[in-house]
Amino acid sequence: MRSRYSAYFFRLVDYLVETTHPDTRYPGLRKEFDDMINHPMWKFLTILRTSKGQPADKTGKVEFTAQYFLDGNLQDFHEYSRFKRFKGRWMYLDDKG
Repeated sequence: MRSRYSAYFFRLVDYLVETTHPDTRYPGLRKEFDDMINHPMWKFLTILRTSKGQPADKTGKVEFTAQYFLDGNLQDFHEYSRFKRFKGRWMYLDDKG
């Protein structure tokens, strides 16, 4: 989760695409990231809770909040993310955690 937040912060579109699980990676994903990556301006990430996600697990969940600026206004984003291993690597699956 932290690495993906950093990728948003530093606008690393390739990393965001590569760390999206193939089950939920769709053809227009890169363009979607390209279109939105410069907005908002991310400020801070807080991990609220995790479930599973240990070395022996195949899935994991992360609840987090992130603060960002959009058009000069501070906003909060809250999500329950699901992650799933693919070829040994943790990949973002979806926000249906």
